Amino acid sequence: MRTALLASALALLLSACATAPPASSPAAAATSSLQGDAARPAQAQGWVRSELYFGVGTEGDAASAISEAQWRAFLDREVTPRFPDGLTVFDAYGQWLFRGRQGPERLNSKVLVILHEDTPQRRGDIEAIRLAWKRASGHQSVLWARQPADVSF
Repeated sequence: MRTALLASALALLLSACATAPPASSPAAAATSSLQGDAARPAQAQGWVRSELYFGVGTEGDAASAISEAQWRAFLDREVTPRFPDGLTVFDAYGQWLFRGRQGPERLNSKVLVILHEDTPQRRGDIEAIRLAWKRASGHQSVLWARQPADVSF
């Protein structure tokens, strides 16, 4: 009898481990293969990851600093209308050497990351953002790095 009870209890425990959550539970909704929609497919090909590097002030020179409010206004005016579906911004530090100078220019920076379709329209949008920053800030350049990206939403 004891063996039968132990076997029944073990079978009950094992069956509980194999039970799937109800379809309406949050655990059921979170799966490793998400379903996309027409605007954001589950998996997309022909996308790129664009990184734009913006100088927002020379290290140690408060007069050259671009404020957080100025940066946000630029994002709201120039970036978000072109890429309303989303973006990421990182605070960074960078340096670069102007040709002919003895030492590097050290800059506080913002790195803007946008995942987007690789189309002429999107490349034009990125270029428009770069040009708008150079006009607004008086800076010489905005570095643009891009690489193919496999994305899934």
